[in-house]
Amino acid sequence: MRTQVLLIAATMMFASNHAAFSMDDIARRSAERRAAEVVIWSMPAVNADLMLQAFRKAGGSPNQIAYWSRLPSWKNQTLTPNPDTVYFMPFFDTSKAGPMVLEIPPADTGSLTANIDNLWQVALEDAGPSGADKGKGAKYLILPPGYSKRVPKGYIALKSDTYADYALIRSTPKTGSDADVAKAVAYGKRVKLYPLSSAARPEDTKYVDVIDTLFDATIPYDLAYFQYLDRVIQSEPWLERDRAMIDAVRSLGIEKGKQFRPDEGMSAALVQGAKDAHEWLDRQRTVVFEPFYSGAKWFVPALPDVIQGHSDNFARKDVYPTDANGVTYSMGYVGIKHLGVGQFYLMTMTDGTGAPLEGSKAYKLTVPPHAPAKQY
Repeated sequence: MRTQVLLIAATMMFASNHAAFSMDDIARRSAERRAAEVVIWSMPAVNADLMLQAFRKAGGSPNQIAYWSRLPSWKNQTLTPNPDTVYFMPFFDTSKAGPMVLEIPPADTGSLTANIDNLWQVALEDAGPSGADKGKGAKYLILPPGYSKRVPKGYIALKSDTYADYALIRSTPKTGSDADVAKAVAYGKRVKLYPLSSAARPEDTKYVDVIDTLFDATIPYDLAYFQYLDRVIQSEPWLERDRAMIDAVRSLGIEKGKQFRPDEGMSAALVQGAKDAHEWLDRQRTVVFEPFYSGAKWFVPALPDVIQGHSDNFARKDVYPTDANGVTYSMGYVGIKHLGVGQFYLMTMTDGTGAPLEGSKAYKLTVPPHAPAKQY
């Protein structure tokens, strides 16, 4: 009898709550929830596409190299620019051009720290002294999805499962003087990018100087986010590990081969979902990362499963950390094959008292003498 009473009470409560929401309410809440989940899941790909579109606005095109001819200023609005290095960003598109050659010079008159990634920012390989060429220089060959032809000798072949890939290359000057910065720029411009089809007579590499351009790749937590995602869905193959997201994305009006035209109601739901994702990501940054050492405010801005996944293309079949992935790529960008060899990152969002850092304030960072640093 007690069980029956409880069941009846539960049924009545469900019916009461169910009656409180109309079908339109349920559809809106579902769209908002799915939109938030889609934002978190797709963050690495949208993050990468934002940089490509910023390059396009600056006058560049795929299979060209963006570079900063001086040390970057505030106009470099990528998520993690450093003020003391010269950046080069080759953008690849193998959908029409076929395999692309990225030629890295030997570490003689300079040194590069480079990471080569697919669109989802999974590391294909590192390059330079900390990469596969060990500072000797090499020709890296980025292959499109499903490429099955024989690879010529003399190349380090990198199989990508996306067409739009990119690399982040840092040419580090010895000092911040104009002369040393100019040398770092000249050394970085020894990097070459051209299609394999023209390897016998390589085309001249096109460099686009973006130093005076507002290179805005900040994450837009509004309707624009889904427009960037739609561009990715239309141009890239679905990866096997992401097939469970096809229906969720389609329910929001994004489907391969169809135009993305959300109506007023769906647009409002997408905007709210993006805002919810933004708030969730902000809060996660303060709770998911362990201090690098006891009592520290500093942390490694990626969890172990994310670091491992971006180095081996998520080879483990029982781990796919989409939440932690979203958190990491909402803060920064680029996947690293061998973290800690040529580069390592610590981050903090608070000052020494634990108060959140504010852009309107100036802060002093004290570094102990004889810090064990080399390369980048």
